Amino acid sequence: MPQIASKLSPHHTSLTHINPAGLYDPAPNGYSHVVVAPLQGRTVYASGQGGENLAGKLSPDFAEQLEQALNNMRTALTAAGATVNDVVRLTLLVVDHSEARLAVWADAARRVWTDGPAPGCTLIPVPRLALDGMLVEVEATAVVTAAAV
Repeated sequence: MPQIASKLSPHHTSLTHINPAGLYDPAPNGYSHVVVAPLQGRTVYASGQGGENLAGKLSPDFAEQLEQALNNMRTALTAAGATVNDVVRLTLLVVDHSEARLAVWADAARRVWTDGPAPGCTLIPVPRLALDGMLVEVEATAVVTAAAV
């Protein structure tokens, strides 16, 4: 029987987060192994959000870009009537990935998903992103159920 990290989160009562006993605990790295979402509801696909601010400027600092990218992701989700607690899957693209950058990500994820488990996530190291100086991009998929609408 798989270990269930959270069957019912305080904000989303229909997502099931599973971290099977045969896999290591992913929580310290800011994600869950499996998220099961219901078939009913709306699926929201937020394009990859980078660390550029409203003026289109990028900080040279990875942590600052990541924080801005997560804020941009929240803005995109909000526009579609979703929240971070509706996110079931993330794709995280990181330029010059390292264990230090993974630690920055894990800390940021814990600050974003404070009320429950983090979504499923794949971190992909990449040589570069769309813009010169862009260090991180966060793509999110969310499921908003009829109860949450």
